[in-house]
Amino acid sequence: MATMEDQLAGLRARLARYPADRYPVQRATCQFHLGTLLLQANRASEALSPLATAESGFAACGMALERAKATNMRGVAFRTAGDARRASESFERAVQDFHALDRPVEQAAAAFNLGLVCADRRDVAAARTALALAEELFAASGLTAQAAAAQREQGSLLLQTGDADAAIQVLAPAVEMASRGGDIPGAGAAANALGLAHLARGDVAAALEAFHRALSAHPRSVRPAEYAMVKSNLALAHERSGDTVRALLAAQQALGVSGAERPVRTQAQELLNRLPEASGAELFDVLDQEPPQLWQALVREEVLRWADGLVALRRDAAAAWVAGQLRREDRAYDLAETLLSTLLELPPPAYHRVVAALVEAVGRRSAEEADRFRAVVRSAMARFPIPQWQRLATTFDQVALEYGQPTAWK
Repeated sequence: MATMEDQLAGLRARLARYPADRYPVQRATCQFHLGTLLLQANRASEALSPLATAESGFAACGMALERAKATNMRGVAFRTAGDARRASESFERAVQDFHALDRPVEQAAAAFNLGLVCADRRDVAAARTALALAEELFAASGLTAQAAAAQREQGSLLLQTGDADAAIQVLAPAVEMASRGGDIPGAGAAANALGLAHLARGDVAAALEAFHRALSAHPRSVRPAEYAMVKSNLALAHERSGDTVRALLAAQQALGVSGAERPVRTQAQELLNRLPEASGAELFDVLDQEPPQLWQALVREEVLRWADGLVALRRDAAAAWVAGQLRREDRAYDLAETLLSTLLELPPPAYHRVVAALVEAVGRRSAEEADRFRAVVRSAMARFPIPQWQRLATTFDQVALEYGQPTAWK
């Protein structure tokens, strides 16, 4: 498979074969593709020159549609390069050109881009006008997901201006529209913004509902940065509701994502600094409030955090789990089954890290407590199909042998 540099070299070689005086169309087309590829390679400043050449080349050849596309792409390059003023000018021309050519979908895309760059420039009125046009054109063209994205951006703008009520009126339908359009990440983004709007109004219950919906659209393993952002916002909502335990847990889970952006990490850490120090028992405090059928999702989020965390974090978390399960004899078997089921979902390296931490934690308990914990886990293992039972028991015994502990997990 050709690398990005190979593709760029190939396009430049083609350019050399297309002198402007003999092959103006081919040269302009090649310049357009070169600029687009440079943009994909995050080299926006380099993309500006070939895109400008493509724009003028298409214009000289009377190719109005291609010229408009090049104009729009130049706007993208200007915005990416940090030149918001020139980006706005390019997008405005593209909107006008696509309108004159009766190309509503392309016009909508250019208007959407214009709305975003106007928002960058803090020209809220112009941004809302452009985004409203984009929404209208996308909707008329049957592009529901794109229309929802334009609606979501309008709602986010309203929220930034402090008009939470108006933002809710726009964002609530944007969530549903994105869902209908099959844009799950878009629905999650709209739901997250909706949660912030509800939080700004002081409606914590509605905020929690919106954030949980956003969270379901952003699985940790698929969209970790978005997951962390929503978790951090969810922690704020729990803090506002007075649920310190869930706030601590959510903030810790946001910080546990290595790909979390700096503002997200800052918000989560500041929340932890405000709240009482975590005891380590927060997961069990939450599980005690929930029916067993909801445990799996709660435990999964924590186990993923343990697996990705430092050795010290994993050691402390495993010790807290062993202690918590030992204290809950009436629910110990269900708790163990939930934990084992979650372990089986992990990729092999993470699976072994967490099992090792658990076995080590058991080894630090008294002989009576260690035997009791192993007995419960053995019984829970027996509830699984034979291949899964064998994998679990074998892994626990192998790790126990490494730690010089009894191989008593089968």
